[in-house]
Amino acid sequence: MNGVFRPFSAARSPVRMIRSTASAAASTPLSCPSGQPSSISVAFAFIRPLSSSPSPEPNSRTDPTLNSATDLSSQLFSLLCQPNWQKHPSLRKLIPAVCPSLFSSVLAQHPNLNPQTALHFFNILSRAPTFKPSVQAYNLLLRLLVRNRLYGDADKIRILMVKSCEEAENVGFVLGVLREMNRGRDGDLRFKLSLRSYNVLLMSLARFMMVGDMESVYKDMLDDKLPPNIYTFNTMINAYCKLGDIRKAHYYLGKILTAGLRPDTHTFTSFILGHCRNKDVDRAYEIFAKMQQKGCRWNEVSYNVLIHGLCEVNRVDEAKRLFLQMGDGNCSPNVRTYTILIDALCGLDRRLEALTLLEEMKKKGCEPNVHTYTVVIDGSCKDGMLDKARKLLLAMLGKGLVPNVVTYNALIIGYCKKGMIEAAFEVFDLMESKQCSPNVRTYNELISGFCRVKKVHKAMALLSKMLEQKLPPDQVTFNLLVCGHCKEGDTENALRLLRLMEDYNVVPDLLTYGPVINALCEKKNVDKAYAVFNSLKEKGVKVNEVIYTALIDGYCNVERVDFALQLFESMLVEDCPPNTYTYNVLINGLCKVKKLPEASKLLEKMLTDGMKPSTVTYSIIIELMLKEFEFESAYRILNLMVSLGCKPDVCTYTSFLLAYCNQGMLKEAEDVMSKMKEEGVRPDLMTYTVLIDGYGRQGHLNLAFDTFKSMVSAGYEPSHYTYSVLIKHLSHEKLINEGGGREGLGLKPINIADVWKIMEHGTALDLFEKMKDCGVAPNVNTYNALITGLCRERRIEEAWRLVDHLKECGMSPNEEIYNKLVDCCCSMKMFEEAINLINDMLKHGYLPHLECYKLLVCGLYDKGNAEKAKATFRILLRCDYNYDEVAWKVLIDGLLSLGFVDECSELVTVMEECGCALNPQTHAGIREVSNSGLTRQKGSRSEKMVCYVHEQALYSCDAIHEGRRILLRQDIGRMVLFFAYRSNLLAPSIQVCVSMMFSALAFVRCGMLCYFQRIGNRDFIINKLLELWQIGTDPNDPTVGFFSGREWTVFAALLKFAVSNINNPLEAIAEIAALELDATFEVSTIIMSNYNQNQAYPTPAVAYPAEPQGGQMAPPPPVGYPGTEGKVDYGQAPAAAATQSRGDGFWKGCCAALCCCCVLDACF
Repeated sequence: MNGVFRPFSAARSPVRMIRSTASAAASTPLSCPSGQPSSISVAFAFIRPLSSSPSPEPNSRTDPTLNSATDLSSQLFSLLCQPNWQKHPSLRKLIPAVCPSLFSSVLAQHPNLNPQTALHFFNILSRAPTFKPSVQAYNLLLRLLVRNRLYGDADKIRILMVKSCEEAENVGFVLGVLREMNRGRDGDLRFKLSLRSYNVLLMSLARFMMVGDMESVYKDMLDDKLPPNIYTFNTMINAYCKLGDIRKAHYYLGKILTAGLRPDTHTFTSFILGHCRNKDVDRAYEIFAKMQQKGCRWNEVSYNVLIHGLCEVNRVDEAKRLFLQMGDGNCSPNVRTYTILIDALCGLDRRLEALTLLEEMKKKGCEPNVHTYTVVIDGSCKDGMLDKARKLLLAMLGKGLVPNVVTYNALIIGYCKKGMIEAAFEVFDLMESKQCSPNVRTYNELISGFCRVKKVHKAMALLSKMLEQKLPPDQVTFNLLVCGHCKEGDTENALRLLRLMEDYNVVPDLLTYGPVINALCEKKNVDKAYAVFNSLKEKGVKVNEVIYTALIDGYCNVERVDFALQLFESMLVEDCPPNTYTYNVLINGLCKVKKLPEASKLLEKMLTDGMKPSTVTYSIIIELMLKEFEFESAYRILNLMVSLGCKPDVCTYTSFLLAYCNQGMLKEAEDVMSKMKEEGVRPDLMTYTVLIDGYGRQGHLNLAFDTFKSMVSAGYEPSHYTYSVLIKHLSHEKLINEGGGREGLGLKPINIADVWKIMEHGTALDLFEKMKDCGVAPNVNTYNALITGLCRERRIEEAWRLVDHLKECGMSPNEEIYNKLVDCCCSMKMFEEAINLINDMLKHGYLPHLECYKLLVCGLYDKGNAEKAKATFRILLRCDYNYDEVAWKVLIDGLLSLGFVDECSELVTVMEECGCALNPQTHAGIREVSNSGLTRQKGSRSEKMVCYVHEQALYSCDAIHEGRRILLRQDIGRMVLFFAYRSNLLAPSIQVCVSMMFSALAFVRCGMLCYFQRIGNRDFIINKLLELWQIGTDPNDPTVGFFSGREWTVFAALLKFAVSNINNPLEAIAEIAALELDATFEVSTIIMSNYNQNQAYPTPAVAYPAEPQGGQMAPPPPVGYPGTEGKVDYGQAPAAAATQSRGDGFWKGCCAALCCCCVLDACF
């Protein structure tokens, strides 16, 4: 696309990422006073101002007196009253500033203006390209001329006024004015309509098919004693023939004969048109043949009408013969004739003939018009010849033709269907630069294009732009967006769009609800899908077999086949007959749960009901047999389906291929591939991947990569699954070569999670080399697939190494890679790195996903960095997102779902400050969730603490015992919740966990000692701490005997020092969990074994430390402990928690210690 449409940047993103600030907006070209639209690129069209500062006003330097319409009107009147006003020097400056409304105001405010002067000035204005007279301006000028009895000039103005009508509303206004003047109802103004004026008025009414008004005007003619002429009757006949009302047209044909007039060529052509509109082309042909007999010669219009009628009923060859006979009738084909035939040929996919005809008309000197080019461009796009279509568009522009919105839409649709969204936006840019305003269809096609490539967030941005352009979204718009969200699995936003439709008075239909139900079923949320299904009946929407089939399939996939059968029975009761697809999904569901007799009965019922089993039906049964490796039975079914006229498809063959590969029968698998090619069945991506896996299992990696090359040569982009297969087998080969392979790893079914856990950087480099060896160079999509797998496993360092390698190879990360890295960083709480990545994305013109922003904003708030969260949110608002979607994702699904109610309120205020208006439905949703969130906020913060402790404790657990991780989750959560919330909310049996405190402290002390020893500063630290504190040994401490008194004193002092200086419990957890544990350290081993042997815990009454020596007060017991009055709320913000006593900090630290104790308990 480089250099095709200018001025455009080839590297520009199809959707502009960052909205300009107010200063940038101020530099945008404004509309000039004359009303001429300025050339604004789509980059600025996507911009919303972030500041409330007003836009700069147009610069009016024509005259200081031009500050208001009144001043200009007075100045204009003064000028026209001067002698020789036509030669006045200021006239030329004034004309560009005069619009129809200003001219009307001059006539209305100064009724005594000289009529000849007014008419002369009006004629001067009409010649100016910036002035287009309105019917109101004509009306005032007409009244001025009639008042002054200038009837000749008035009649000309009256005719011009009627002809200027471009809307039905204008025609109605003119009709009212002329009737009043004709009847003399407007004071002394009486100006009778002439026959010519009546005929022109009838023709104008006919343009808008206002046949009722035409009948009324015809009656007025008769009342005025004006005999209609042939033009009058022809106008009436033509109007009714356009509507296909031949009977009424014959009535006026009778009037022609009664009046002694003769039908002419126009009369006969109208009747040909009427019969063609009724698809009665044979009768139209008869009238065409009789014209010569009646003395009426054929003309180009007669031929064109009949040729068009023949093309409408797909009799194009007859139309071509008639086209070739035009010369015999002394008629030459015109541009309309050629266009009709070219359009018909394109519609029948005979585009080569259409292009030949286009070249022929050029050679004969008949230049194609805009409609001709539009037809050919549309046909070329439908044929996939986008380059040809683009060249035709440029040829139009080169010849000075002005493409219309239909022309541009044709090319935009072609690019969008091919997934070439950037090219489509270049056409969109060109369209706006040529002052051709996009319509709803334009936006719908672009929205469809984005949804097709799973970039629904950019499609939502186009919805915002539609609303800015005052273009109301229609049902198609919302259906596309709902379907796009559903394809991405975002059913919540899809349901929100359904509610949003109500605000725009758009009624959802089955095409709206179908994708929602299907997406919910795919997510196995069948109960919610069923609720949506039931709501349709309440809304009066009749459910069809497609909706039923989707729901039945959903229940079958979750193995609730009995309910699926009930739905099937409901279809019959509701008079909604099932189709072949319904039977297929139900048979498949029964086969999955091994209910073969029921599946057989259903197949028999299908045949009884007169439905022929399809290829899918047979493929389901074949797949079931092949899973049991019953090859002979499967081949019998295959032969049966072929004999019954059902041709096996790619799914059928792939089932055989998979079964053979699973059995290691590669020769047979290769035969299946050969058979597919012989039968003309094109292997798909999954077919190739299955064969690649089959070769890999048998250790034939060279053959696997040969198949990989064939797949790419066939035009397929390898999927993430394909790369997982290759990485799996390369990893297995590497382990075998190193002599340390894990037995059976390469023979297990593909498990993506395991593949990306074991993949080493060297394996990725091996993949790249193998790809190059087979002639397939790794591209950005290759790296994207690998980085996606690594990021899912949170292996960010390995992912970064691949990014570095990508750059070394001269490539740059694409938008998807950036988003995967941001998502991974946020999940690992690496927020600074995530912010840097987002800044990088914006510099490269990429749009970060809303999910990434949600994780980042919520993570920053969770970390207590509110200012940075708000700054990040402000950057988000400058990106090209739909504001409602921002609120749905970040505020409702993000902050409010985590209990950040106040923080959500802050960001709503930020949106208001930035002028980001939300739909009332979105506001209501935020209020509703906020109100329910306030009651959960305290518990939600405790849950966050539990989740944090889970994470930190699991890190410690991995260092101790990898295999027992799952056992920790429930215990750790309960124990931490006990200290973070209130013990009386837990089961009484859990409260005994308080007594584990001392064991937890012992574990922590072991860790601290290990840490001191590892860093080599053990003795130095102990001596320094002994100088600061003198604390005696607690006799109740179970660690007595394992530490010397000197070491115990250090540990007690250090722990107290740590917890007394940490106000945030999450920081305390992080500090303690960060200690490095050394499993080889002797004391640690002794502590663990002793803890395992001695399970007798102290009673709750003495579960907290006794009063220490040295006269210091013991810290209070934990909140909620039996017999205490503690009121500490650990759901408070860190600043509030800091006001609690030092003892509170001790128990917060103990919460972390208990976490480590749980690890010890679960592992041993």
